[in-house]
Amino acid sequence: MGRWGVAVIPDLTPAEIERLALLMEEMGEAAQAIGKILRHGYGSRHPDGGPTNREALEKEIGDVRAAISLMIEKGDLSVAELWRHEEEKQESVKRYLHHQYHQATS
Repeated sequence: MGRWGVAVIPDLTPAEIERLALLMEEMGEAAQAIGKILRHGYGSRHPDGGPTNREALEKEIGDVRAAISLMIEKGDLSVAELWRHEEEKQESVKRYLHHQYHQATS
């Protein structure tokens, strides 16, 4: 353990570790929201009330984007590289997604 009880990871500063931990946490929360949609649908909500599953997913994806923005701001990630990879992914998944490009669906 390093100073303040923070694990020492080679070539990562405590600030970088903190930003990566934030991104990981937010991505996990987004994955959980997706799981609820897959089980119960977009319009479902907790029996005690609260946001719909769609609203929860929008919030969690917004939180992921905020973590990514912080990493870009601090120089951990390159926005140009993120855009490049996004464009490549949009092209490559066309071969594998069965319901997005081959018929008129929502």
